[in-house]
Amino acid sequence: MARSLRLTKAERRVWNAFPTGEMVEFADVKPGATRTAGVNAPKDGVTWGPERTVRAEVIAKLLLGAREAGAGAVPAVRVSGARITGALQIFGGTVEHELVLSGCHLEGPVRLTDCRTRTVRLTDCRLSSFGGVGMRVEGHLSLSGSHVTGPVQVMRAQFATGLWLAGTKVEHPHETEPALQGTAMIVDSVAYLGNADITGMTRLAGARLNGGLSLTGAKLRNPGRLALDADGMVVEEALRCTGDFLSLGCVRLRGSRVNGLLAIRGVIRSPDTPYALHASHMEVREFYLKPDEPIDGVVTLAHSTVGTLQDSPDTWPERLRLNGLTYERLRGSGVARRIDWVSRDPEGFRPQPYEQLVAWYRRDGNEALARRAQLAKLRNRRRTEGLGGRLWGRLLDFTVGYGYRPWLAAVWFGILLVIGTVVFGLNPPRAVKPEEAPGFDPFAYTFDLLLPWSAFGQRDMFDPAGWTQALAYGLVVAGWILATALIAGATRVLRPT
Repeated sequence: MARSLRLTKAERRVWNAFPTGEMVEFADVKPGATRTAGVNAPKDGVTWGPERTVRAEVIAKLLLGAREAGAGAVPAVRVSGARITGALQIFGGTVEHELVLSGCHLEGPVRLTDCRTRTVRLTDCRLSSFGGVGMRVEGHLSLSGSHVTGPVQVMRAQFATGLWLAGTKVEHPHETEPALQGTAMIVDSVAYLGNADITGMTRLAGARLNGGLSLTGAKLRNPGRLALDADGMVVEEALRCTGDFLSLGCVRLRGSRVNGLLAIRGVIRSPDTPYALHASHMEVREFYLKPDEPIDGVVTLAHSTVGTLQDSPDTWPERLRLNGLTYERLRGSGVARRIDWVSRDPEGFRPQPYEQLVAWYRRDGNEALARRAQLAKLRNRRRTEGLGGRLWGRLLDFTVGYGYRPWLAAVWFGILLVIGTVVFGLNPPRAVKPEEAPGFDPFAYTFDLLLPWSAFGQRDMFDPAGWTQALAYGLVVAGWILATALIAGATRVLRPT
C-alpha cells in the first residue's frame, strides 16, 4: 500500500509512526514554546514546504486500516505542525483509530459524514470547514483553538464523551446557512464552547446535551439575525451563558428544556430583530438572568415554566413579554420594581403577569404585597376600559383603593364628618317640628347624613337652610358613594379569582 501511494519523506514518517500511535512533530518548536508562533502559525501553512506536507489521502487510508497495528500498542494518527493537502474525506466508514491533528494547516475540507469513529481532535489548526453529519464518535470531537473559515456541520451526530470547541473561531457569515450547525445532535457528556468566537448563526435546534452546555465567554456574532437558534433543545444539568458572553443577534431558546440551571450573564444586543432574547414556551428548573447591562431589544418569556427565577429588573428592557409565564419562586427586587416589571408588554395591559405575581406573593406569605400587585393590575386595566368604566374605576380607586384599601373610606368619612360637625355647629339647621325636636347635635346630625340610614334620628328632625342645604345634600351623596364603593370593593376582593 505504501509503495502504491509513493509516499514522500514526510508522509513516511506519519506512516511509520501509526502502528504505535507516536506523535509526529513537524514544527520546529523549542521545548516550552508555542507552535502557533511566527512561521509555525497554522494560518501561514500555505508557505510550508514539502518537508512538512502530508496528503489527506494518506491519513484517510491509515484511519481505515491500511496498515496493521504494532504489537502491544494502540495505533493512531497523531500529527503536529503539518500542511495537509486535499480533502480529508471518509463517507460511511468505520474508523477504529484516534485522529489527532495539532497546529496543522488543512487546505481542504474535513468530511466524516455518517462515519463511526474514535476520538477526533483537530486542535489549534486552520481548516476550511468540518462536516460530521450523522457521525458517531466513541469518544469526543475537539476543534479547540482552531480557526475554521467555513461551516462546522455536525447535524444528527452523536458524541459519547463530549464536544469541545474551546476557543474555536468559526467564520461563516451566511444569511441562511449556519456557521455551526448542530441540529438534533446528541452529546452524552459536556458540550463546551467556552471562549468560542462564532461569526454567523449557531444552530442547536433539537439537540440533546446530557452533560450540559457551556457558552462561558463565547462570542456569537450575527447582527440583525439569529445568533443562537436553540429551539426545542434539551439540556441536562446546566446551560451557562456567563463570563464575558456576548451575543450580537437574537438568542432564541423557544420551546427548550433545561433540567437544571440556565444562567445568562454577559451582553445580549439585538435591537434590529423581533426579539433579542426569545425564551417562550421553555421549561427551566432554575433561571438565573443577570446580564452585565440591560438587554438591548425585546425579550419574551411568554408561556414558559420556571421553577426559580432569579433576576434583576434593572437589566430587563422596556419591552418585555411575560404573558403566560409561570414560576414557583421569585428572587430579587421589591414589589414596586416587580409591578413595573410585569407592566412592560409592548401590546399593552395583560392580566396574567399580575395574577402570577400576586400568586407568588401569597405563596410566600406576603398578603400585603399581593394586594399591592392586585391593585396595580386594576389600575392598569382601567386604561383599557371605556369612559364610564374609567370614571367608575377612578372613583373606586380614590375612595377605597378598589377594596384593597378600605381604610380610605374611613379617612374620607372622618374628614366629611369633621367638616359637617364644624359647619352645622356654627350654622345649625332649623327644627322641622320644634315642639317635638330633640336637642340638636351637629356631630350626630352629620353622622346621620353620611349614613344610608338614620342612626340617631337627627336627619329627619332638622332641615338645613341656605348654603348649608347644599352641603347636607353633598354629604348624603358622598355617604352613598362611600357605601357603594366599599361594598363593590369588598365584593371584588372577596370574589374568588
